Amino acid sequence: MAATFGALAGVKVIDLTQMLAGPYCTMLLADQGADVIKIEPVGGDPTRQFGPFPEDDTAHHFGGYFQSTNRNKKSVAIDLKSEAGKALLRRLTKDADIVVENFRAGVMDRLGIGYEVLAAENPKLVYAAIRGFGDPRTGSSPYVDRPAFDVVAQAMGGAMGITGPDAATPLKIGPGVGDIFPAALAAFGIMAALHHAVRTGVGQFVDVAMYDGILAMCERIVYQYSYLGKSPSPEGNQHPILCPFGTFSAKDGQVTIGCPRDSFWRELCVVMGYPDLATDPKFATNNARLAHAEETIAMVEAWSASRTKAEITLALDGKVPFGPVNTAADIYADPHVAARQMLVELEHPGSARPVTVASTPIRMTATPGGVVHRAPLVGENTSDVLLALGLSSAEIDALKLNRVIAGV
Repeated sequence: MAATFGALAGVKVIDLTQMLAGPYCTMLLADQGADVIKIEPVGGDPTRQFGPFPEDDTAHHFGGYFQSTNRNKKSVAIDLKSEAGKALLRRLTKDADIVVENFRAGVMDRLGIGYEVLAAENPKLVYAAIRGFGDPRTGSSPYVDRPAFDVVAQAMGGAMGITGPDAATPLKIGPGVGDIFPAALAAFGIMAALHHAVRTGVGQFVDVAMYDGILAMCERIVYQYSYLGKSPSPEGNQHPILCPFGTFSAKDGQVTIGCPRDSFWRELCVVMGYPDLATDPKFATNNARLAHAEETIAMVEAWSASRTKAEITLALDGKVPFGPVNTAADIYADPHVAARQMLVELEHPGSARPVTVASTPIRMTATPGGVVHRAPLVGENTSDVLLALGLSSAEIDALKLNRVIAGV
């Protein structure tokens, strides 16, 4: 793997995660230079089989799902149900800084390699878990034994309940926020715990429930219910507190316009050709506009719908917060995306052409980090990692023969 120069260079992470939430969390660490060693079953992480695949790829080592969130990582394939495999994991974690897993509560404990076992051999270890409903170590949930995925967290945490065209039609948010937002919270918790461990030499257990993460993301509905005594419902493409603040039609698509401050509204009124509205008591303040939301939105819609996105851009650029509703093709063509280098090409084993994934949005001037290496093949780094751990080539060959480990 090419050298990285991120702020987490030298930090060793043992990654036991699968699907999206856990791998996204460890991806964030890997993008900032951490040495992330992904522990896979000897047959490989099942998500390797998820597409899409390039048309000329017949090998199917992994698809786009796996490539995107497992870049910058190493792969070590171990059978953790075998005693020899468990012993290898304990050796790997003895000098690790971080362990991350997203199994159901109790799985690692039943295998005999849970937090307390690993921490007894490595007291500074930061051990993080991302589960649907948390871990009993930090507060037992009545749902602790339930499996969960993105859509479950979105539904139960409140995101779907305020998303959709009307109260009768809740909608799942397109990106996997039920996984990705808890993953980002877990990465933050890991960094906080690592800071503590560096200062004190004492690690700890870090727990993020997906349900809790989405509830925290939907913080607005909590105070709305507290203040108003009413559950918010799907709000379409406008905002329950700010006006105007949402999507509006254009001749060739849709744009977003937001006026969270009255100064922006005044600028918009001038651009629309209605300067008197800026001082009209019905529209001069956000609360007044909210009380007359239907009329306010209709005026903005009438103005935007008669113009193209390019014309709206020319009229509002630098004056009012706005932006077009982009497709993936639009994003690929956007000069901002190119200037910020937000799209990265990677090798895809089995294909003659490179593929593109989203880069890290976290930018630092001294330790930039970034995406430097494709996702690994199953066990691609098994031998190298175990040799560095002190095993001999003969021992590694014997472990492969007994299917305790796998590697290419």
